[in-house]
Amino acid sequence: MTVVSRSRYTYADTVARLTKSIADAGNTIFATIDQAAAARGAGLALQPTMLLVFGNPKAGTPLMDGYPLAALDLPLKLLIWEEDAVVHVAYVPASEVVARNSITGKDALIAAMDSALKGLATSIA
Repeated sequence: MTVVSRSRYTYADTVARLTKSIADAGNTIFATIDQAAAARGAGLALQPTMLLVFGNPKAGTPLMDGYPLAALDLPLKLLIWEEDAVVHVAYVPASEVVARNSITGKDALIAAMDSALKGLATSIA
């Protein structure tokens, strides 16, 4: 289940605010992928679309160590895109990672990750 929120900010402001909030929370931004720029580089058009890949190794490492396939879903990601002058933010909850990988015994960690993702999305909604 993907969660989608509508941003009250412009695309550029949404990207900047989320990037700052992620860093301010002590997370590492592992990649910022400007998918629209990549499309332009291939001679194609794509509405403004950015993928932020981020996390905290202290949270993700125990999950990947015990459940290696969780690394397909981690680090966490936020997708930001603009469509018809509306900016959207989407993410897959950490609880989905649990369901896909049959992770057990990490309830507090997953709840904290889900809370962080929800907090980021509601900060721009």
